[in-house]
Amino acid sequence: MTAQIVVVGSLNMDVVCHVARAPEAGETVLGDDAGFVAGGKGANQAVAAARLGGHVRMVGRVGADSFGERMRDGLLREGIDVTQVGTEAVSSGIALILVEAGGQNRITVAPGANARLTPAHVAMAASLWPRDGLLLLQLETPLDTVAAAIEHARQAGLKVILNPAPAQPLPPTWWNRIDVLVPNETEAALLTGIPLNGEAGARIAARELRRRGVRCVLVTLGERGVLLVDEAGERMIAAPRVDAIDTTAAGDTFTGALAVALGEGLKLDDAARFAVRAAALSVTRKGAQTSIPYRTELAVSSNAE
Repeated sequence: MTAQIVVVGSLNMDVVCHVARAPEAGETVLGDDAGFVAGGKGANQAVAAARLGGHVRMVGRVGADSFGERMRDGLLREGIDVTQVGTEAVSSGIALILVEAGGQNRITVAPGANARLTPAHVAMAASLWPRDGLLLLQLETPLDTVAAAIEHARQAGLKVILNPAPAQPLPPTWWNRIDVLVPNETEAALLTGIPLNGEAGARIAARELRRRGVRCVLVTLGERGVLLVDEAGERMIAAPRVDAIDTTAAGDTFTGALAVALGEGLKLDDAARFAVRAAALSVTRKGAQTSIPYRTELAVSSNAE
């Protein structure tokens, strides 16, 4: 069974520079290398889902510039339907990414055309959405657009997976409309107001999000794996040990892989294991979309998970 996935979200051109350490305020440091890599949380999750076996439709906006053409063409090469990726008379979204020697990153995003994605665009795209698929959402586009996507997904019968990044407060009416919430520790802390101090704090935050109405919460914990909390209880899914060189797009790889596995009918725990393995492989490579693995690179198929 092929997973049917719709992604409503951002497309950015990432300007990536590798440094020994990030500069302090007022300080300049020299980087080892730099490059332009297609990214954006929405596009990253779309690429992850496509490479791992899903049939993917992307809804978004790019600028009327060479970056916009390059990003759309890149998605097409991945087999992603870009019919609803429109062009705006502004610059494409840009992300400035510093990657430190240990693999951690610091990111600043200028939304550009992503800020022009409107509820009307979503409404136009929604008429083509599959009736038995999944919707992937993030927060690099306007909140009213994300809210419209959630409502159209409910009407079409799509399951909603939200990666609440970049972290920001969300309307209370959203909680019981989200099937799967995938925050990292920072995002879970901001959403709940609960300081996270390791796994214990993550459990408290996840319980609070469940109390608000979210059906399932997966808190990604980096090299420690992911905490899964749903009606069946709480459990940790461990991550394989790898030598991380760049964590850019690891969370997006996880989310895209999770959607594919769920769309193929795997149970939640098995889907999370599949997603953890995909994310672990991504951090062994540089870049955003350049780091996302293909299905053939994972040792076993999701059917054997």
